[in-house]
Amino acid sequence: MDVLHERCAGIDISKRDAKVCVRTPSPRRKGTFTQQTTTFGATTNAILDLREHLLGAGVTLVVMEATGDCWKPFYYLLAEELNVILVNARQVKDMPGRKTDVSDAAWLAQLGSHGLVRASFVPPQPVRELRDLTRTRTQLTRERAQVAQRLEKLLEDAGIKLSAVVSDLMGVSGRAMLQALIDGQRDPHILADLAKRRMRSKIPELNQALTGRFREHHAFLTRLYLDQYDQLSGAIKQLTVRIKEAMSPFRPALDLLDTIPGVNQAVAEVIVAETGGDMTRFRSAQHLASWAGLCPGHHESAGRVRSTRVRPGNPYLKGALGMAAFGAARTKGSFLQARYKRLTARRGPIKALVAVEHSIIIAVWHMLSDNVPYHELGGDYFTRRDPERAARRAVSRLNDLGYRVTLDPMEAAG
Repeated sequence: MDVLHERCAGIDISKRDAKVCVRTPSPRRKGTFTQQTTTFGATTNAILDLREHLLGAGVTLVVMEATGDCWKPFYYLLAEELNVILVNARQVKDMPGRKTDVSDAAWLAQLGSHGLVRASFVPPQPVRELRDLTRTRTQLTRERAQVAQRLEKLLEDAGIKLSAVVSDLMGVSGRAMLQALIDGQRDPHILADLAKRRMRSKIPELNQALTGRFREHHAFLTRLYLDQYDQLSGAIKQLTVRIKEAMSPFRPALDLLDTIPGVNQAVAEVIVAETGGDMTRFRSAQHLASWAGLCPGHHESAGRVRSTRVRPGNPYLKGALGMAAFGAARTKGSFLQARYKRLTARRGPIKALVAVEHSIIIAVWHMLSDNVPYHELGGDYFTRRDPERAARRAVSRLNDLGYRVTLDPMEAAG
C-alpha cells in the first residue's frame, strides 16, 4: 500500500492526557518505519510542548479522533502550525483484539500515513461561535418546554385541569390565573373571569377546570416553575439578539432559506450555523444529506438488505429540519406537502417526514450553491409529472368504493 505521509502522528485523546504515536521512516532499513509513543497532558502548556515535539519530528499530518469535546484544545492549538485532521471514531475502529490507548494512537498514525482516513468538517472560528449560540438557544428552549411540562404535572396533582382548556399555560390568560392561584385565590368563577379575549368564550369550561385542591405546596412550586420559565425566556431573548448580530455576514443566505416552506428564521439560523453556509465543503447535495444523517443506510449481505435506517448525523441540524418538515407538511399547495401525503399513505408519517427533511436539505445545497431562491414545484407536481398514474389511482379508489368508472378523455382546447 502506498505511503502518502512518511512522517505521520496519531493522537488518542482523553480528558486528562493524550497518547501520541509518531510514525517515521526507520534509519536502519529502507521501506520500514518506527513508531514512538509518548504521553502528553491536556493542558494548554502541555499541548504547546506537543506541538513543538511534532514540529521537531517533521510530521506532515496529524490524525486525531473526535472523542466528545476533549479534542478541541488539541485541534485549535495544533492546527495553527500543523496539518491536522479530525476523524470520526466510527470510521477508524481498530481490529478486534487488543484495545488500548497506545494501540489506538498507533492505528491512527498508520491509517493516516496511507491516506485511509477522511477529515471531518470543522468550521472556522466565526461559525463555531455561531454554533455555540444556536445550540445553547436550542438547549434552553428544550429546558423551558420541560419546565412547562413539570408545571402541567403539578396542576394535575392539584386537580386543576387548566391545560385541557388552555392551549398555552404560559399565555396571557394562563399566567393571570396561575398568579391568582399563587396569591391565594381559590374561587373558580373569579379565576375563570381572568380570561382574556378569545378565551372568554371558554369561561364555563374554565369554571370546571379550575375547581381543585390547590394547596400552599402547589403555590410554592408553581411560583418556582414560573420564575424558572421567565429566567429561561430572558436568556433565550438575549441569545436571539446576539445571534442576530452574529448572523449579519450570512444575511443573504438567511433570506434565501426563508423562501423554503416550513423554514422560519430560527431554523434558517441553525442551518447556517451547522453547515457554515458554504456548500463548497460538500461535494454534492447527496453528500450534504449523508453528513446530516438524512439518507438511508446500506447494509446488504448475501443478497439481503438488513437495515435501511438513517445514519447518525448532526443532531441539531436534524432537529431543526424536523421542525421545518413538520411545518412544510402543513403548507397547503406546496410540493413538500404533496410529497408528504404521497409517502405517508404507504410508508407511514415518520418516514414521510424524513423524506421531506431530505428534500429540504437537497434544496438548501442547490440554493446556497447557485445563490437562487426556492423554486416551488406546486402541490400538483406529481399529477402533472405522470397524469396516467394519477388517473389509475383515482379509478382504483372509486372501484374500492363500489363504483364502476369509465374514462372519457376530454379533448384539448384549441
